[in-house]
Amino acid sequence: MKKVIISVLVILVVVVGVLLMVYRAQSGYTTVLTAKVARQDLATIISGTGQIKPKTYVNVGATSFGRITHLEVKEGDHVKKGQVLARVENVQPSANVDAQQAMISSSKTDVASYVAAEATAKANVEHAKADLEQKQLDWDRAKSLYQQELIAKQDFDAKKAAYDLAVATLSQSNAAVVQSRAQTDSAKAKVTNNQATLRSNLDALDKTVSVAPFDGIVTNLPVREGETVVVGIQNAEGSTLMTLADMSVITAEVKVDETDIVNVQLGQPADVTVDALPGRTFKGHVTLVGDQAILRSTGIATSQSTTGTEEAKDFKVVITLDTPSDELRPGLSTTAKITTAHKPSVLTLPIQALTNHVPETLDANGKPVVSNVSLPSGAKPPAPVQGVFVVKEQKGKKPRAVFVPVTTGITGATDIEVLSGLVEGEEIVTGPFKTLRALKGGALLKRDDAKPTAATPAS
Repeated sequence: MKKVIISVLVILVVVVGVLLMVYRAQSGYTTVLTAKVARQDLATIISGTGQIKPKTYVNVGATSFGRITHLEVKEGDHVKKGQVLARVENVQPSANVDAQQAMISSSKTDVASYVAAEATAKANVEHAKADLEQKQLDWDRAKSLYQQELIAKQDFDAKKAAYDLAVATLSQSNAAVVQSRAQTDSAKAKVTNNQATLRSNLDALDKTVSVAPFDGIVTNLPVREGETVVVGIQNAEGSTLMTLADMSVITAEVKVDETDIVNVQLGQPADVTVDALPGRTFKGHVTLVGDQAILRSTGIATSQSTTGTEEAKDFKVVITLDTPSDELRPGLSTTAKITTAHKPSVLTLPIQALTNHVPETLDANGKPVVSNVSLPSGAKPPAPVQGVFVVKEQKGKKPRAVFVPVTTGITGATDIEVLSGLVEGEEIVTGPFKTLRALKGGALLKRDDAKPTAATPAS
């Protein structure tokens, strides 16, 4: 029994000794995660949520007062331009059209009568002209004979009276022509007026039939057959028969956070997904970027809000789909991922490797140099700069961390572009986060893995 106890004690002493040696060997080292700077395609993508909307849609309103007698479509139907959608009772408008057509026929008959009377009057003028010529000749002959005292004064006076009567008859015939022409013009004007009234009546009759203004789909049908509809008047809306949407051009209207909207521009590509169609992605491009901020809590534009509280805001962005689908319906919830920047084969590093740090001065062995020179009174300490810790290898020794300032470009989902400060293949410290925040230049490092991992390509 004593031997067993002694053996156990010996084993414990050995284990403790080994652990102590390992601890001493690893003391002063910082265990870190690393990755290598690599080249890859990088894209900056921002997201927004919203709904599917047609670019063009109209509320087909009632254009005639009355009871709906026929609804020719139902909600969800596809319709063609000019197709009949609904009919309203048309007894009165139809009767007005028939009465006006009868009045036009009567007016045209009057015109024909006056045209005939005008022709008769013109014939009478020609007859009066011929008679006047004859009377003129008779009077001229009578004057000559009277001067020669070959006819009596009574005969001369008779010829003179006959001539004067012929002149009066011609004047009367000319007046009759003018009167007949005026009556004809009046009758023609009545026909024109009646035809205008007929067009108005036909328009009123046509308005009892609602037709589709374009090819589209019926998205809302709030009325039923037998209901009475009214026409809108000033400051009062009329009855809406249905909503018709033109689905040939479909858009996704989404809201983008105010911190991202400055990067959104017209024409940028976007991938649109619809909750109701999982696994499907629709390509599109930005066609409208809103200028008005929208309060996230109420959906009201800031210019219309009366509250003075500060809160999160969004901006409206409209994305037009390149290839619309018949499966899409207005109002479907959608998510859009907009590519605001894209660069092929650029130098990148993981975003988590970036840190703000005050660079230390290192000696030839990579150890920080301790300076006894204090800052002058009132002087500000050096400002931290953006950079990464590079893993610097040492012959026969553990690698050290060296802080290197870097400048960056566009940001991807997990990586960021390196503009200067690093070269391809350099190994950098990527974490853990708490270790990275406390890490100092010149610190000895121990990799968490046997091999450093390469930067994961951005999706």
